[in-house]
Amino acid sequence: MSSSALNTQLADQIINSISDVIGPGPAGLHEPKFHGNEWLYLKECLDTTYVSSVGSFVEQFENDLVRYTGAKYAISVINGTAALHIALLLAGVKKDDEVLIPDLTFVATANAVAYCNAVPHFVDSEERTLGIDTAKLRDYLNKNTEKKAGFCVNKITGRIIRTLVPMHTFGHPVDIEGCLSIAKDFNLTLVEDAAESLGSFYQEQHTGTFGLLGILSFNGNKTITSGGGGAILTNDSSLAKHAKHLTTTARTMHDWEYRHNEVGYNYRLPNLNAALGCAQLEQLPLKLKIKRELTDRYRKAFSLVSGVKLVSEPANCFSNYWLQALLLDKEDIEQRDFILAKTNEAGFMTRPVWTLMHELEPFKNNPKMDVKCAISLSKRLINFPSNSIIREVGSA
Repeated sequence: MSSSALNTQLADQIINSISDVIGPGPAGLHEPKFHGNEWLYLKECLDTTYVSSVGSFVEQFENDLVRYTGAKYAISVINGTAALHIALLLAGVKKDDEVLIPDLTFVATANAVAYCNAVPHFVDSEERTLGIDTAKLRDYLNKNTEKKAGFCVNKITGRIIRTLVPMHTFGHPVDIEGCLSIAKDFNLTLVEDAAESLGSFYQEQHTGTFGLLGILSFNGNKTITSGGGGAILTNDSSLAKHAKHLTTTARTMHDWEYRHNEVGYNYRLPNLNAALGCAQLEQLPLKLKIKRELTDRYRKAFSLVSGVKLVSEPANCFSNYWLQALLLDKEDIEQRDFILAKTNEAGFMTRPVWTLMHELEPFKNNPKMDVKCAISLSKRLINFPSNSIIREVGSA
């Protein structure tokens, strides 16, 4: 069979498998669903006129996040990038520090480091979790860093490596124990980018709660949404208090005067967004149940397709399966773009994973380790429709 025919055959099999699970297209990649108290809570905001940064839903949303994640404190902000920016500042990241982040991540992770005038330092991923390869990173740091005055210092650049930022790709928990061990041994602070993993657990502990700080995102395409929105998680009361202060323009209390005691940020989450988030969070258990049912159906459908495998949660983990992903076999790597074209033509939105950070213009000269696995993954991963109407999946 010709290579063209093989391409067509695999693309057709993928299209048929998706269609068998969710029906004929069109189907988006991931769309928000509103089927709870959204209208009720939003109307309450409008009726009370508390629609901006003051209102009862902001505090309720933060308290609900604490109850769900198990973190002691949650500070809501305008988006996940803002959350990570503040978390890095609170973790002590300073100008010209280096921050270890996966090369395979969304650009917001690198941008947040750059907002601190620090330097993203890119590390490799592993195929098992799609997250940081901790064994490879440990070997890399042993060879390329040294301890000076209690700091981990890059031998080549002479800069302090301050922080490690693991990211839970598509909601699948990274090897967080390995990350914690590296952070301890190399004197790094750990800040979790859990933007994609609300509802994901590593050995029964919620992602974003292992490090000094963690962050979540509630963008329109996430498992739950507040339209925009994000949150900082921490178990440290002083960090939580400082996070709230920094994200509310660093204003000090006074009856009528505007006083600000440090450079602050207007990162407050409006009450309208928080109301939406509260209603969505109430439905999270059901949303996760539906996503797992969807995953089971996809797993069965793709079990008969050779050349691809469905990305699944790592052992001893519970994934929210935010975005479904197929991983092409290495020998089928050249078929990716053809598959993307054919699936989108058929009405099923698919996309490749993000462009690797070291390939982006702002970061092309940044330090990085060998990222062989990340390069391979970037050429083989395909995201495909990850949401479904409740009555279709729930009643199957």
